[in-house]
Amino acid sequence: MICADTSVWVEVLREEMGPTALHFAELVEADEVVVPAPVRIEILAGAPKRELEELADGFSGMKGLVPGQATWDKVEAWVGEAVAAGERFGLADLLIGAIAVEHGAKVWTLDADFERMQKLGFVELYAAP
Repeated sequence: MICADTSVWVEVLREEMGPTALHFAELVEADEVVVPAPVRIEILAGAPKRELEELADGFSGMKGLVPGQATWDKVEAWVGEAVAAGERFGLADLLIGAIAVEHGAKVWTLDADFERMQKLGFVELYAAP
């Protein structure tokens, strides 16, 4: 499973025929993409009104993942580890990462924050070809 974070979705929506979008489409067709609730909400919150319905329809065809108590426990533990290592992460990225780990998914990102998370052993990143 691949958890595409918000940065990937933004690239896909901006460059619909670009290499990221084309590879993303292949993964969606293969039913490999999962959508954590924070990603869904970030994309919908940033979308123009005229695109909301189409985006929501697109999300409905993919497996959605929501945080549970174990997610929040993992996030809190990671915050402690990150602070001890001199790192800080935003709540949405921590949630996306924790949800991905709980479901055995790799995180596909264009965001350096997740690379720092991987260095701390929190997440495993997906390397797009």
